[in-house]
Amino acid sequence: MSPKHKGVVVVLGMMGRTPFAGIAWQVLHYLEGFHRLGYEVYYVEDTGDWAYDPVQCAVTEDCSYAVEYIGRQMAWCAMPDRWAYRSGVDGTLYGPLSPRLSNIWERADVLVNLTGTTVLCDEHMRVPVRIYLETDPVLPEIEVAQGRSFTIDLLAAHTHHFTFGENVGRADCKVPLGQFRYRPTRQPVVLSWWHSASSVAQDGRFTTIGNWQQSGKDIEWNGDTYYWSKHHEFMRFLDLPSRTPQCLELALSQIDADARSLLVGNGWVLTDATNLSLETMPYHRYICESRGEFTVAKDQNVRLRSGWFSDRSACYLAAGKPVVTQSTGFEQVLPTGEGLFAFQSMEDILSAFDTIAGEYQSHSQAARELAHEYFGAEKVLAGLLGEVGVG
Repeated sequence: MSPKHKGVVVVLGMMGRTPFAGIAWQVLHYLEGFHRLGYEVYYVEDTGDWAYDPVQCAVTEDCSYAVEYIGRQMAWCAMPDRWAYRSGVDGTLYGPLSPRLSNIWERADVLVNLTGTTVLCDEHMRVPVRIYLETDPVLPEIEVAQGRSFTIDLLAAHTHHFTFGENVGRADCKVPLGQFRYRPTRQPVVLSWWHSASSVAQDGRFTTIGNWQQSGKDIEWNGDTYYWSKHHEFMRFLDLPSRTPQCLELALSQIDADARSLLVGNGWVLTDATNLSLETMPYHRYICESRGEFTVAKDQNVRLRSGWFSDRSACYLAAGKPVVTQSTGFEQVLPTGEGLFAFQSMEDILSAFDTIAGEYQSHSQAARELAHEYFGAEKVLAGLLGEVGVG
């Protein structure tokens, strides 16, 4: 006889729209975290968008890659029959949950619109608790402040709003506050998935994984343009490799030949992020075999002090890898100086590298302890559900 569940949680996501490891790990942590808390958990993808096929490097009306990809991830986390995918082309449902999806909406207690990419429809509105979970702050808040009706309507369909921008609403944060009350949250991490037995040599690599240049989400506010693409911030520290003996490697996608030549010419080691991210385990292995993470944040989060912290960086910490990352105001809620370092200047970066080099094992352990205290899936998600009166 199966144990009685506390309730039914449906996570809406975009693993098929964006079938890469970083997105998959983000979703899988939520699914497993809710499961470990005793909930009956389902994954549904219903963004209305066409699927992306990384083999063809194209958005396509053929969703077979997306469907197979989601199926593999759900089988890996022991939920092979708990997912459905709706084609953005013709609305066809795929996945083992498809025949009983209407019943799931009738039974669901909580809907989590992860990344906020799903526009809620009538069947979603049957769920009494509908959580908008924003992993990328700034853009939606400014669109609301500008009076964009699409964003306002999307947000208004939810009963609660959460954001990875944990500094939103504080005195030093310039993200505009509108009609929606955002509650702070952060990426849950299933810690046991990231325990690493690998040893790291003292001359190992600090790495990160991401896109070099992205367009389409820059936004103007109060006469200033705030940028989405991280390459603007990396360029501020272009000569970093010449300033430190620490090996720095970037796993990048969406980078052209000129930018690649510029980075290599300044001492950066480059590898391909796309091949690394086609499946979850190479991505996992890359993090676990790194010495730590060095990365920057989006200009939007840096200048507006949103308090955003990367879900990928949380995985580095859980794997016992020290993280050196650009300040967004997150240091007001997360402890820094041991295992995690926030920087604003080149001098901050160099100091962090020197500190870590002096006692690497101590900082590795501190990174793991920080992940346990602040990012453990059960703790993060129990807090989230408690905020909405569930659990």
